[in-house]
This record gives sequence, structure tokens and C-alpha cells, in this order.
Amino acid sequence: MIESIEELETIRKSCHSMVTKSSSLSAGAAVIPIPGVDVGSDVAILMRLIPKINQKFGLTPEQIESLDTESKLFVMTAISNTGSKMAGKYITKKLIVMLLSKMGVKVASKGVAKFVPVLGSAVAGGISFTAMKYMGNSHVEDCYQIALATLENERRKHEIIIEPEPEQGG
Repeated sequence: MIESIEELETIRKSCHSMVTKSSSLSAGAAVIPIPGVDVGSDVAILMRLIPKINQKFGLTPEQIESLDTESKLFVMTAISNTGSKMAGKYITKKLIVMLLSKMGVKVASKGVAKFVPVLGSAVAGGISFTAMKYMGNSHVEDCYQIALATLENERRKHEIIIEPEPEQGG
């Protein structure tokens, strides 16, 4: 369980760094002028990246399942409120493909760009880097918002209310 805002910020920075590295890998695969290679590599990259991000924020299905009932309910509500499609879920190839297809315009233009010699590969790499970075960073921010709400909820639960002592008549 995340204990402080500082710890949460450190996790956020670490995850953004992982997203940038993964985006670079995606761009590298997109430069290879063989149609389909890049989409397959994007799926493989995201199948590793998304669970790592979830794990760092304490949002894997197993981590959520280990919480007490009240906390679990709060986390699931926070996930629902952010609209996250990947936090707290088992990440499957089908889920990744569905989310990539929602970014269809970028993925399709990346495939077409490959058929333009030299410059096309560079364009495909740039599109791939940008799409992967957007998708990864959006997930990091969703997880951050969920973890922040959970941290604040835990703090509220544990606040001690001190009742003023009744005045003594004298």
C-alpha cells in the first residue's frame, strides 16, 4: 500500500520513464518496413508494460483482492470513476488489441506510411512512439488518480477525532 504523496510521485515518475522506454521500442519496431510487425510488437510491449504500471500503483487484480472489503469497494469505484479500461484488470491480448483499435487512425496511418520509402519508416516510427507514449502515459495518470483518491480515503479513515473535554463547573 502506498503510504505518502511523495511515494506516489516517485512511482508516477518511474512509470513515465518506463512508458518512454517502451515507446522507443515501439518506434524501433515501426521502422522495420514489414507490415504487421509493429502492431504485434506494440501488443507485446503493452502486455508487459501495463501490468508493471498496475503493480507499481497497487492496482493488479491480486493486490486489489487482498484489500479489506471497504477499501476494495473504494478502489473499484475509483477505477470506475476514472474510466480506466486497464487498472485492476487482467491484461489480455484481446484487451490490448481492442484498445489499440480504438486508436485506429494512428495505427492505420502508421501502416500506410511504411510503403513510402525511407521517410515513411521515420514517419511510422514517430507515429508509433507518440501513440504508445499517449496510451502509456494516460494509463499512468489514471492509476495515479486512483491511487491518490485511495490514499486520501485511507487518511480520512484513520484520522482521529479528538472530542473537547467538557468544562468543569467550579
